[in-house]
Amino acid sequence: MKRTKLFLLSVCTALPATVQVYAKDISLKITEKYLNLPVSHQVSRSIMTFEVDGRKERSFEIRLAAGTADYWVFCDVSAFKGKELKISYGGDSDGLKNIYQADRIAGHENLYREANRPQLHFTPKRGWHNDPNGLIYDEGEYHLFYQHNPYERDWGNMHWGHAVSEDLIHWEELPVALYPDEHGAVFSGSAVIDYGNTAGFNRGGTPAMVAAYTADNPDRQIQCIAYSLDRGRSWTKYDGNPVIDSREKWNSKDTRDPKVFRYEPNNEWVMVLNERDGHSIYTSSNLKDWKYESHTTGFWECPELFELPVDGNSDNKKWVMYGASGTYMIGAFDGKKFTPEFGKYYYTTGAIYAAQTFTNIPDADGRRIQIGWGRISHPEMPFKSLMLLPTELTLRTVKDGIRLFSNPVKEVDKLQTILFHERSIQVKEANALLRRYSDANRLRVQFTIKLSHATDAGLSLYGQQLMRYDMNSNTVNGVFYSPDDMTSMEISADIIIDKTSVEVFIDGGAYSYSMERKTPDNDREGFLFWGNNIEIKDLKVYSMNSIWKHNDHEKQ
Repeated sequence: MKRTKLFLLSVCTALPATVQVYAKDISLKITEKYLNLPVSHQVSRSIMTFEVDGRKERSFEIRLAAGTADYWVFCDVSAFKGKELKISYGGDSDGLKNIYQADRIAGHENLYREANRPQLHFTPKRGWHNDPNGLIYDEGEYHLFYQHNPYERDWGNMHWGHAVSEDLIHWEELPVALYPDEHGAVFSGSAVIDYGNTAGFNRGGTPAMVAAYTADNPDRQIQCIAYSLDRGRSWTKYDGNPVIDSREKWNSKDTRDPKVFRYEPNNEWVMVLNERDGHSIYTSSNLKDWKYESHTTGFWECPELFELPVDGNSDNKKWVMYGASGTYMIGAFDGKKFTPEFGKYYYTTGAIYAAQTFTNIPDADGRRIQIGWGRISHPEMPFKSLMLLPTELTLRTVKDGIRLFSNPVKEVDKLQTILFHERSIQVKEANALLRRYSDANRLRVQFTIKLSHATDAGLSLYGQQLMRYDMNSNTVNGVFYSPDDMTSMEISADIIIDKTSVEVFIDGGAYSYSMERKTPDNDREGFLFWGNNIEIKDLKVYSMNSIWKHNDHEKQ
């Protein structure tokens, strides 16, 4: 691998001992694609700045390792090839000598094979990521943008990361899409395709992909837009930003996370924006000029608003509004105001937060597909958290009304290979069959438990309760859950296990939850069904292939 070391130009300047700040610059001619930077959590963050042709191109905080690195991160500098790049750093200058440019990122030889890298869930190569942003389908690609700190595995330096997929399962990470600018860090938002050229960004007949996002700075949060004419690969920020600045209206900095969609009956764009204590509705004819319409209290962050058929009946549709925590309301929407009719309910709990649904899904598909942020750590890895599996959301009529259901998208099934299927067995036999897979890195387990004398039953893995149903208290893993048939003696579960996470879907998606997979307690048994005189019905166990295609040889 070709490596080019940097050349130190200036000398160190020391301030009084209470504030040790260094002002060393380095400069090099960019000849390779990446700069590799060492990170150490033993040092404090300091500002690093990139300058090209006398213009500041990037500025970010980083814990640059002066000695041994905990891990390495990278910058894609291919846009600067052939130019002189000046790097200024406000911290210990000793770390500058360890930066190098190359055509591969540091650690590429082990990429996606790391010890605690999830194998069923998207994670970035390096750094922190959280909220999914700008989920959109366009020209055969699903786009996943996301909150991203490329320079550390902890939160900060908010950019929009970017990945694409043809099947919602196998993802290709692309270069960073949106960088912080004079308006602030790039917080959460959404994306649409402006087929009608309402914003005037289209060129040569190419419809613009338009992103709406929050810019965050110490004083306020404002809403901005940017556009792409090359399928999200490069972006131009609107020179009229911000398009909404509503701090004075709400007397609050909390005004963020715009979700934009087209409302055809009114021939308008609609933005749902979280402001202070709930979700506001704004409308626009051109994505630039927005009018406040209404407000629904009771939600926090990352708004969603979409229409779904009830029980698959296109003549009977309802609107769903939800926030980052997973609670939702069902009601009506006229393009200006959401009117709740049912709710507030929850359909999912656990590690999930800030879930968003895809826009622009073709009518022939018709699904409402969601991805949520999984607040799950990966010990000793150069990245943190994951994206939970894509799920399909549906509205179904149950005994108490209409409820939101969530299930893994059908594409997940393509990863699985059946290991065994037993239609009805007792606990002892089920445990014997399942326990041989206790150390599997990737597994899917589906079953129905039929209770008899037991009022408390479930499945654990090395002592961690994957699913525990307490029929007396009406709880699943400690959260209230009442089956549609309140006297039912059966409960079903679909459990998907990855290296560091567990996702569980109860009774066909009526309730779901996610959690971190705990380190095995070797003093406890592996897989273990428990419950007094219970029957395990329709037990199916699948191995799951890695979404990183070259990793299928790993232990299942």
